[in-house]
Amino acid sequence: MSGGRTALSPALLPVPSWVLAGLLLGGTALVGPILGGAARPIFILGCAGLGWYGWRRSAAEHLQVTLLLLALAPFLRRVIDLSAGYEASGIMLVGPLLTILAPATSLTQLLERRTLSPALVAVLAVAACTTYGTALSLFQGEWVTAATGSLKWFAPLAYATALALRPDEERRALVQAAASAFLVILPLTGLYGIYQYVDPPAWDRYWMSMTTMMSAGQPVPYGVRTFSTMNGPASFATFSAAGLLLVGFLRPGWVAAFLAAPAVLALLLSLYRTAWLSLAAGLAFCLLFTATRSRALSAILGALGLGTAAALLTPFGDVIGERLSTLGQGAQDDSARERLEEYVTLWQLPDSGLVGHGFTITDVGSAGAMPIDGMIVTCWITMGIVVGLCCLAALIFAIGQAIHAACRDGRAESVLVGALACGALVQAPLANLTAGEIGVLFWSFVVLAPSPGHAPARQGGSP
Repeated sequence: MSGGRTALSPALLPVPSWVLAGLLLGGTALVGPILGGAARPIFILGCAGLGWYGWRRSAAEHLQVTLLLLALAPFLRRVIDLSAGYEASGIMLVGPLLTILAPATSLTQLLERRTLSPALVAVLAVAACTTYGTALSLFQGEWVTAATGSLKWFAPLAYATALALRPDEERRALVQAAASAFLVILPLTGLYGIYQYVDPPAWDRYWMSMTTMMSAGQPVPYGVRTFSTMNGPASFATFSAAGLLLVGFLRPGWVAAFLAAPAVLALLLSLYRTAWLSLAAGLAFCLLFTATRSRALSAILGALGLGTAAALLTPFGDVIGERLSTLGQGAQDDSARERLEEYVTLWQLPDSGLVGHGFTITDVGSAGAMPIDGMIVTCWITMGIVVGLCCLAALIFAIGQAIHAACRDGRAESVLVGALACGALVQAPLANLTAGEIGVLFWSFVVLAPSPGHAPARQGGSP
């Protein structure tokens, strides 16, 4: 994994940042259980240092390190929790968020710009709405909630802004660098995810028994909804779907297909249909362009083949087949009905959520607690109807700009950014796209679309 230099000479920073990331992750996994709780602040400081180091080597290496840390930090959190005791706040997950704050010093470039790209306009609009949500939490005296909520929302926005300020050609290199990172991440998370489903390790069983998250299944063999090394089935499946798109189109070949195959099976074992639909939408989008059409056909045939083999030839085929069959149930599906009931509940509130309630932490394990699913419900609860609609409009505008840029540019990297944006559009009513690790994934790619004034040398044309 590598990328173009952006700040200091490689001679001054000779060690690739992803090598240091591997040492931090491996060292924490091996030594962390011995250190116990002391490993948590060490890991967080290590992530912050990696962010500073990686950004000074190159934006591409920094993005690779970020993706690696986001994918593996929750696993390390569970390993440490098993030896040091359950830590409910998940403080170790702050580490990757500090990593993406390292480029914050480059945001002063915004003051030097007379015009802003459409993606930056959308990012700043969502940042303004997030500020409003933070203020609501502060006015209610929810200081901790305001701090954690704003960090999860603002950190991805700040990082996306720093990436959006890079030149257009460097943004293409960033998409390629992300594909290289996922070529390492997918086999790791895929193989571990399959193992986790068959026989969940002790740290996973312990975490599942302590957390109030009910979407991860049961801590028994063949009872887990695979979340692999990440913090839940939604995060894992969303990362896997994005990684499979990038690797499938930007790293063609049998070796890449072999490395990515376990992630396909683990994605099915997550039973997270939203990511399945997102991946399907991205593949369908890629069919529209000559630069990606043949690879899209191959990927669809390969996915169908692997899915059929998983349903017919594995001991967990019945679970996958049953979950796939629910895609055609529509409003009759229990999950769909629960999501529709969320809107009814919100509308029946005394003020119908007109002003908003700020960032909330909902314990879905408590009786009567309403889950918060999708961007519409999230913005409605956090910011109210008026500001929430503004936030949603900015989000859809950013997605639309990425899709439009793919149609205008036509090159594989731009098409993949558009495909990820198209998948995000499918996910928006069903998942939170803007906070935490999923927020980093969404914003980091949606801003990598080429600028409207960029005139590329055409390599395959538009649809």
